[in-house]
Amino acid sequence: MIAEKKFTKEMELTIFEQWKKDRDYAFNENTEKIVYSIDTPPPYINSPIHIGHASTYTIMDFFARYQRMIGKEVLFPLGLDQNGLPIETSAEKKFKVDFTKLSRDEALSYCRKLLDATTAESIDSFFKCGISYSSWTKGEKIGDIYETDSPSYRAVTQATFIDLWDKGLIYEDNKVVNWDPKLQTTVADSEITYEDRPGFFHDIVFKVKDTGEQVIIGTTRPELVCTCGMVIFHPDDDRYKHLEGKTLITPYFNKEVPCKSHPFAEIEKGTGIMMMCSYGDLTDIRFFIEQGLPAKVAINKNGTLNENAGDLAGLKIKDAREKIIEGLKAQNLLIKMTPTAAHRTPISERSGAAIEFITMPEFYLKQLEFKDEMRKIANEITIYSPKSKQILLDWIDSVSIDWPISRRRYYATEVPLWYCKKCGEVILAKKGEYVRPWKDAPKHISSCPKCDSKEFVGEIRVFDTWFDSSISPLYILGYERYPEFFNKHPVCSLRPQGKEIVRTWLYYTLLKDYLLTGKIIFDDVWIHHHIVDEKGYKMAKSKGNGIDPHDILNKFGAEPFRLWCAIEGNLDRIDFRCSFERIENAGKVLQKLWNVSKFISMFEVTSEQEKNIDLQEIDKWILSEINEIAKDAKESFLKYDFHNPTVKLMNFIRDDFASNYLEIVKRRAYNNDENVHFSDAEKFAAIKTLRDTLKIILEVLAPVNPAITYFIYNNLFNENVHKKSFPEFTEHKTQIVSQELIDFNSLIWKYKKDKNLSLKDTIKKATITKSLSSVAKELKAMHGIEEILIGKEISVE
Repeated sequence: MIAEKKFTKEMELTIFEQWKKDRDYAFNENTEKIVYSIDTPPPYINSPIHIGHASTYTIMDFFARYQRMIGKEVLFPLGLDQNGLPIETSAEKKFKVDFTKLSRDEALSYCRKLLDATTAESIDSFFKCGISYSSWTKGEKIGDIYETDSPSYRAVTQATFIDLWDKGLIYEDNKVVNWDPKLQTTVADSEITYEDRPGFFHDIVFKVKDTGEQVIIGTTRPELVCTCGMVIFHPDDDRYKHLEGKTLITPYFNKEVPCKSHPFAEIEKGTGIMMMCSYGDLTDIRFFIEQGLPAKVAINKNGTLNENAGDLAGLKIKDAREKIIEGLKAQNLLIKMTPTAAHRTPISERSGAAIEFITMPEFYLKQLEFKDEMRKIANEITIYSPKSKQILLDWIDSVSIDWPISRRRYYATEVPLWYCKKCGEVILAKKGEYVRPWKDAPKHISSCPKCDSKEFVGEIRVFDTWFDSSISPLYILGYERYPEFFNKHPVCSLRPQGKEIVRTWLYYTLLKDYLLTGKIIFDDVWIHHHIVDEKGYKMAKSKGNGIDPHDILNKFGAEPFRLWCAIEGNLDRIDFRCSFERIENAGKVLQKLWNVSKFISMFEVTSEQEKNIDLQEIDKWILSEINEIAKDAKESFLKYDFHNPTVKLMNFIRDDFASNYLEIVKRRAYNNDENVHFSDAEKFAAIKTLRDTLKIILEVLAPVNPAITYFIYNNLFNENVHKKSFPEFTEHKTQIVSQELIDFNSLIWKYKKDKNLSLKDTIKKATITKSLSSVAKELKAMHGIEEILIGKEISVE
């Protein structure tokens, strides 16, 4: 019997601790069951987890717990992402240092210092959410907590590079790259966003060679005049057709450039004639490649201008712009400056800096030639919800260059290459061991195979974060580490992730793992949305509207939070709305379940008594209702829809079960009312139905609310609900029409309230429909009705 008034957060923590101690969810790699694997997104551990982490990882736990209940061996590892620019930028901010001014070892030490302070806190937060990871121990076994900066993980990343190199899919080239001048590294197209930033159109004067005719050109980047390779106008623009084939003289730098017509020019933009520079934007890049023009890049890695900029060399871009504007004014070559509030600017997602385009040697993974295969993969894979698939397809269509996979930073997996100091021969590392070429000499070779030199220079570049992250399904399935297990389970069951990284993490994983294995690496993909506040704004610390999950857990515990996740987790909506009020309301529903369970725990029925029960029509009705809910839940849960079944179940608990069925049959369960008598067979039918209905409720709710269901189930049925199979559908035919029963009870309650009567007060007469005739005896006792009639419509008088 349940004695406690309510289920507390202290009670749930005791349960979580016991599960952790008993290793209840440990993964058995030797299992004969079907393996269900979840490629859990490793959160960045550059700061404690936020509300988005807590909610979406909790929903992933629903998936894991349900799959266990339908008989599968679930691989659900916790990964911690401890690689890449987010770690570096967080360390720079926290310790107020600039990595570009530190030695590499010093920079790495700050990253480790940051991670040591945040990792344990993040793990503890996930634990307090009641998440059933396969292990709470860091290690190398399948299912253990893994860290993306561990030697084991980085060795697998390097092994994938070696495999792709050997397949001829990786090459090095000196191409135009997206350059982040703040972080001083290349970034991929997928790591760029666009913002409309304010600026100016500068109308500056070019002159036609020989005639001296002035040609006014509007530009937002006057400091790039030094890199101008050509001036173009639209073929249909009559104003400039006379300039076809002419040579123009650039202002300030007095450089000769050709002029010709080209459709890239926009007649309505600026003055309709434009200078093509190397490089102001993506259009410039395309144009220079198309025309075969030699590029003269004027921007250094650190965002200053170089020797190609003449007397602007050494200045930062902003300062160089100001200086050339003053120079143009002095020469009467600046006609006017017009403010523009919507200059579309490429921005680095990582740093917020405006992207520059410079040439830089980088390593590339081929992707352009596989766009057709990627479209086919995108169309074959099952994505929930289906509308999220379009994000992936749109990105594939937009891919225009191969993937630059090398970066010039520090805290990431190193490119596993050395070079012979004498002849430049490339030395590829051997698979199986994590190497740091910038720091260590190669161990697998002592001399150059080409010239026999014994001196080597290590590669200093590292991999793009997504080159690391894209191996996560391979890593958890044992690629390179446990080949026997990987060969048996080469495909991951589920990739859950956010919609904002479809074009990065999902795309790169599908691409890279296909190139490595020839397979689609996932069966299913589940795309979640953002967490927003009550007004619909995305939650963020910078906006001051974020809710710390620690505050939620400390105030309410995990169970109300988890129920809120299910109720809000509707993929048909755009985002999840979060507030303390919504989570508190979820807690009230759980309190209703607790009160109902506490009442039912007062009654027991023996196996002998069960043999002679006489199920009443009302018993069949409630059993029919809960079985339909369980059936619907089983089908929906397989499609990762926990929202709709959970909402239905909560409504059932509150309305059908607690407010109607329980109120109707509790007199039969007690069987001590002198005004109405029931047989033992009827009494025990009520008790058994109450218990059986509650049992199914708890089994359906167990993936969502594991702690409270565990406690109640163990108390009433002396079993672990999480070791039970998900309930199978049992049909119960009934003549009762649910809505008619609920409407009748509501009518009586409203009538008594309107007449200022208590619920115990009697009323003379009421009419019920034929579908409710079988429950007339109990309705009469429940409401204190002196006479019940059967009619076409319900009524009371």
